[in-house]
Amino acid sequence: MLMRIKGGRVIDPGNLDGIMDILIANGKIVEIKKEGMAGDEYPEARIIDASDKIVTPGLIDMHVHLRDPGHEYKETIETGCLAAAFGGFTAICCMPNTNPVNDCRQVTEYILQKARAADTVRVYPVAAISKGSKGDGLCEYGELKEAGAIAVSDDGNPVKNSQLMRRALEYSKGFDLPVISHCEDLDLAAGGAMNEGGVATRLGLPGIPNAAESIMVLRDIALCELTGVSVHIAHVSTRESVRAIKDAKKRGIPVTAETAPHYFTLTDESVKKYNTNAKMYPPLRSGQDREAICRGIADGTIDVIATDHAPHSPIEKQVEFDRAANGIIGLETSVSLALKLVENGVISMTVLVEKMSTNPARILGLENGLLIGRPADITIIDPERLYRVNADNFRSLSRNTPFNGWDMKGKAILTMVEGKIVYQDE
Repeated sequence: MLMRIKGGRVIDPGNLDGIMDILIANGKIVEIKKEGMAGDEYPEARIIDASDKIVTPGLIDMHVHLRDPGHEYKETIETGCLAAAFGGFTAICCMPNTNPVNDCRQVTEYILQKARAADTVRVYPVAAISKGSKGDGLCEYGELKEAGAIAVSDDGNPVKNSQLMRRALEYSKGFDLPVISHCEDLDLAAGGAMNEGGVATRLGLPGIPNAAESIMVLRDIALCELTGVSVHIAHVSTRESVRAIKDAKKRGIPVTAETAPHYFTLTDESVKKYNTNAKMYPPLRSGQDREAICRGIADGTIDVIATDHAPHSPIEKQVEFDRAANGIIGLETSVSLALKLVENGVISMTVLVEKMSTNPARILGLENGLLIGRPADITIIDPERLYRVNADNFRSLSRNTPFNGWDMKGKAILTMVEGKIVYQDE
């Protein structure tokens, strides 16, 4: 089937930016030309009118929790893929903290089998750094790579042992598996329920200091410098972490970093009234931290915007705040929240595409971009679409979002994977 995406602003950073038409045949891009030129000789092509819309390479979320295997009542691979498509993502990377942990070939292959059956978006499993994510010994990276793992991480658990983390970096290099680090000092964070500060004091909740994150960021930067092997810092939330990563990059250390929309949108003030949908780890920080995250996104210190999509059922969330599970869902609101950065002049639309598509692909070694001959993995965004978030309409099994009821401007309206439309706004 022939399709023609017509008249949209096509943005592929470093490659394309302009009003263009894209012709797609047999799942691949066959022509990209100025508006009115592509597909003129193919009148039978299905037209997708992208006038006043943004057409980008497929968005990639490199930090997602799919809960399958083991906690399918929160999310399945199928529902997670549907949520991703709804949010404009053509590819997602799922973290290994499932039950059992993705630390062996069998679990990796199970995830990929379920993803193929879902037949929606591309799923790239992230395997564990250590067996059972317990920090005692390294997994078999060669076996995991062969099975289809895209990276390694003990996300949800920090690698406390610095020698083990060093060996993980050195071992992973031989298999071209990026290491994604969950930076947390468990002793400093122990017993904490939210950000340490005035809000926590007023609510009578135990706090988690910024240093619980930044100390481990500094350690992993030191190990990155020692080994010469790149490390990717997950879910950055503090100004101290941003400062450390910025300094490391200035010194040529190959560190990359991500943050999530809630860290540049919300602060610990959202926890007032003990709102468990604002409980996550790392916790929501202060206004100063939020401003530092925005600056880090703007100046390139933070390479990637990822959701850290973490589904939980009411069983885990509708309890006392200090007993509630950490995490929120994010796949269906990420694009809209990131577009606020564009609207507020923090970044350009081109930079947003870099953070949500180009850079994740580069860090993970994935083919990406709008080039002739490439699979047609494409996202179309309407930056002017006004809507109100209604979690009941989400494709995710879970509803744990602090953004329910928010008025938004801009959203993904079409998601295409290898020429197949897997989501289209009604």
